[in-house]
Amino acid sequence: MSFGNPDNDDDVMSEINMTPLVDVMLVLLIIFIITIPVINHAVKLDLPRAASQPNDVKPPHIDVSIDANGVVTWNGNPVDPQALKENIAVVSAQSPQPELHLRADRKTPYENVAQLMSAAQTGGLNKIGFVTEPDASR
Repeated sequence: MSFGNPDNDDDVMSEINMTPLVDVMLVLLIIFIITIPVINHAVKLDLPRAASQPNDVKPPHIDVSIDANGVVTWNGNPVDPQALKENIAVVSAQSPQPELHLRADRKTPYENVAQLMSAAQTGGLNKIGFVTEPDASR
């Protein structure tokens, strides 16, 4: 039995016959389509029911603002640097620890913002969020 040219028996066939491969793939596809729904074994259980609600305790946030002149306000009340450190120490001891929302005026020097962030970090506050306003031009 020869797969080559009938005129020359020494030539080797260099093409692969794809028909048997396609047949095998189609048979495997049909087998998988039939067997996959059978594989799903589910154990039916009658689970107990409870009327409890998840307890999501979200700590309050603290609003700290810095205006262009460097005046710091804590929840709307102006504070001096010593009172700021005391407030941070009191808040950092709470559990769960509240998040510090920092609002800085656009013209505030970065040094003032960095000093406030440093005071919060040394006081033990781990969560600081920067509050911005959306761009109205878009």
